[in-house]
Amino acid sequence: MTEKQSTPAPDESPAADAVKTPSSPRKAPDGHWWWGLGRRKSAVARVRIRPGDGKFIINKRVHTEFLNAERDQKDVINVLQKTKTEGSLDVYVNVRGGGFTGQTGAIVLGLGRALFRYDESLEPILRSNGFLSRDPRKVERKKYGQPGARKRFQFSKR
Repeated sequence: MTEKQSTPAPDESPAADAVKTPSSPRKAPDGHWWWGLGRRKSAVARVRIRPGDGKFIINKRVHTEFLNAERDQKDVINVLQKTKTEGSLDVYVNVRGGGFTGQTGAIVLGLGRALFRYDESLEPILRSNGFLSRDPRKVERKKYGQPGARKRFQFSKR
């Protein structure tokens, strides 16, 4: 046997390993909050969650008041429904930049990352539903000599 494959030290018992990797959600390191950062287009969402009674606050407003479109409300709540944590967590979000769709996408990604830190056993559900994947698409820049990113001025041969 090599030194790396040797038996564990006497102070490292198998029971100590079980304590290091709990199956239930662990305690938050900074005052019972789990953080997640989400970005989409030019929107940035800072999401924090904690065990509670199901409050969902975005920029100091209730999520149904902040997100006007029903589609956006469903997208955000879908993350909690798929992971079966709706009603058991308080969610607080600060979001800046972008438009409605970009902000919703940023909130979804931030919430997915916060839930992953809260309970790592939720990773398969979060990953299979695309809640941990960042959408890299952004607006393409305008090029000189053209009216837009791809559009060209009309060509006249004569």
